[in-house]
Amino acid sequence: MTAEERKLYVKIQATEQMKQLITDYYIGAKTAEGTDKPICWITSGGPVEFLIAMDVIPIYPENHGAMCGASRMSVELAEVAERMGFSRDLCSYARGDIGSAVTKGGPIGGLPKPDFLLACNNICGTVFKWYQELARYFDVPMFLMDTPFIHKIKTEHAAEYVRQQCLELVSFLEEQTGKEFLEERFAEVAMLSVEAVDLWKQVLVTAEHKPSPFTCFDAFIHMAPIVTLRGTQQVVEYYKLLKDEMLQRIEEGVSAIPEEKYRLIWDNIPIWYEMRNLGNLFASNNACLVADTYTTAWAVDIRIDEPLTSMADAYTKIYLNISIDIMIEQLLNLIQRYDADGLVMHSNRSCKPYSLGQYDLAHEVTDKTGKPVLIVEADMTDSRVYSEAQTRERVEAFIESLG
Repeated sequence: MTAEERKLYVKIQATEQMKQLITDYYIGAKTAEGTDKPICWITSGGPVEFLIAMDVIPIYPENHGAMCGASRMSVELAEVAERMGFSRDLCSYARGDIGSAVTKGGPIGGLPKPDFLLACNNICGTVFKWYQELARYFDVPMFLMDTPFIHKIKTEHAAEYVRQQCLELVSFLEEQTGKEFLEERFAEVAMLSVEAVDLWKQVLVTAEHKPSPFTCFDAFIHMAPIVTLRGTQQVVEYYKLLKDEMLQRIEEGVSAIPEEKYRLIWDNIPIWYEMRNLGNLFASNNACLVADTYTTAWAVDIRIDEPLTSMADAYTKIYLNISIDIMIEQLLNLIQRYDADGLVMHSNRSCKPYSLGQYDLAHEVTDKTGKPVLIVEADMTDSRVYSEAQTRERVEAFIESLG
């Protein structure tokens, strides 16, 4: 590869396989509606392995919300929910998906009707009320998995509390599906989940290389399988492919940003409708967002020798279920691992748990590392609260200050 060729952006080849994988997933889910194949809507932080083991199709309204945002269809769907009486201060994922449920709107014509719901409040408290509304609308049962907040350490009684809920979830699934929960099958799914998570971690680690073979904007796209298909053989095969491509890019000197000069960390959910423009903006200023706090949330640690207990532990320690003190430790670790020059934080109007305390986090990061922090105000899918001109001006001024 010549020097001139290295300067050109090289598209990630595995993207096409990922798109096909997700397309097949949604086609399978849509065609299963109305059959004897059970469908469960689940929150992104929920323990999907139990559903996979019981041959239940998991559907993620939050993933669908991201798709609606990226397709710039969220506002019209949110407005449907707002006309129903839901406040604009409510999570835009919730508003968009409620609007989609009512109108069958969105990029795939709405999600297939659920037979039951699984909400886990390790990501926020909103999901509980959101899923209650869905349960009433569809007239289906809902299971809530309650995960105690971790202030400093996870106590033994908290771990046992969540573990017992896992057993209750098993009983709930047996009742809803009419099938017996088989520990052997669950162990197989857990092993595939462990393998997929490990591969996903290896993909993310390749960005430690200078220059990085991919950006966090790439990671936002390629995280879809680890969320939707975790615990299946397909996701394992896909991340093997993606990992090999990243390693090949490193070997051939292919970088995500042709002239990488600055390395940054991203905090919070992506601004889905602005991903392409933001990616181009940072790239045009030779800045590479090499890691983030969002995609690493699905790099959970599960032990194969004790999957039930370790899953209860892993799903309790999700990034949004921990205190600011622990968040600071994790942010500092990311900055050090990826040798970052600064931090970019998305102050997300829709996600209070993720955005609350960001100014304290920013102060602590700068105080402890001397690295600058930029806070961008937006919303993950509601473009009505976003100013492209203001964001561009602030990003360019921030990157200029790094020099």
